[in-house]
Amino acid sequence: MEQKKKNTKKVGDLGESIAVKYLKNKGFSIIDRNYRKKYGEIDIVARGTKHISKDGFSRETVHFVEVKSVSYETKEMLEMSVSHETYRPEEQVHSFKLNQIRKTADIWISENEWNGEVQIDVIAVHIVSREKYALVRYIEQVVID
Repeated sequence: MEQKKKNTKKVGDLGESIAVKYLKNKGFSIIDRNYRKKYGEIDIVARGTKHISKDGFSRETVHFVEVKSVSYETKEMLEMSVSHETYRPEEQVHSFKLNQIRKTADIWISENEWNGEVQIDVIAVHIVSREKYALVRYIEQVVID
């Protein structure tokens, strides 16, 4: 049982590293990783690229990103799982988890005196470690305030 926890942690850590690289490649800057408070943890806090808001001002958005990862033995197994939707790690981000993220994000917002836009996103990472292959699915704004 202890070995399974180690493997799960290893896959989770690898998934978070892949997610960070993905976000950086998309122009995000990483502000924080594994931000922990009493309510929970936020895997990645990232600042998005600037955009023009409805009121005509240039705004930045802080993204609170939950990463869910799953590993496969082979690329074929990953492709079969994805094409048949047998397991979608992002579905593990349920209402209780979202509530924890929201509470923790509120603390981050207060501590950092952030008054810009915020959103909660999910990144699902499907990993084939031995083939050094990963498939990333980025789901933006899973919670709308």
